[in-house]
Amino acid sequence: MVRGLYTAYTGMANEQKRLDIIANNLANAATVGYKEENVTNQAFDDVLTIKIRDESEAYNNRPIGRMSLGVKLGESYTNYSQGSLRQTGQTYNLALEGRGFFTISVTDKEGNTDNKYTRNGLFTMTKDGHIVDTDGNHLMGESGQLQIPADSVDVVVDATGAIYADGNYVDTLLIADFEDYNYIVKSGDTMYETLEGALTIPATASVRQGYTEQSNVNVVSEMVEMISVTRAYEANQKVIQSIDQTLDLAANSIGKI
Repeated sequence: MVRGLYTAYTGMANEQKRLDIIANNLANAATVGYKEENVTNQAFDDVLTIKIRDESEAYNNRPIGRMSLGVKLGESYTNYSQGSLRQTGQTYNLALEGRGFFTISVTDKEGNTDNKYTRNGLFTMTKDGHIVDTDGNHLMGESGQLQIPADSVDVVVDATGAIYADGNYVDTLLIADFEDYNYIVKSGDTMYETLEGALTIPATASVRQGYTEQSNVNVVSEMVEMISVTRAYEANQKVIQSIDQTLDLAANSIGKI
């Protein structure tokens, strides 16, 4: 009976986690460059109901018995599929079509500078010609931080990321890609940083000037999923209520006999 309470509890905790992620996806449905997140779940590890191999069992695993162990929360993962492109007409708004990330130079509070990666192409030019994101972080080119002559009239970024100011070559965007996206993690809503073991590979993305990549969140499917999560949560609540009523009856009625 108490095991039933635990099973229902794990189900409620799982649905709460799913609901948190759905809410965050919906909140960022209009965020440029945002990638949808999801969470996995599975039956709780069977290892807790298996006698681990030891010399008494000839070093073989032996099941102790059968029981329902509820749900185990899995890890969150990111859906890196392409978002739709929206035309803005702004010179320094850039979008990537295909695999790859813009490289951004980020300086922390201690003054340490590190490269991070993003699909958010809402860039602007400062008065001294640096190209920066909405937080003032510098966009990187192959030669370092991008700086365009401030008096340039016509700035063109071609599909390969090469930048020309009034017909003169300036630099090429440093676009990075990774062999395994399991080695990059989110840093904020649209920024990513690498983990140890991340292997950089040539990017295949093409650059679109005057466009931004929208979030890849499907609002309709997220709302449908939210309804499903809510109903699953309520079902687990009813299980707990039913078991609680049964325990109350056993303790206060049957126990008096």
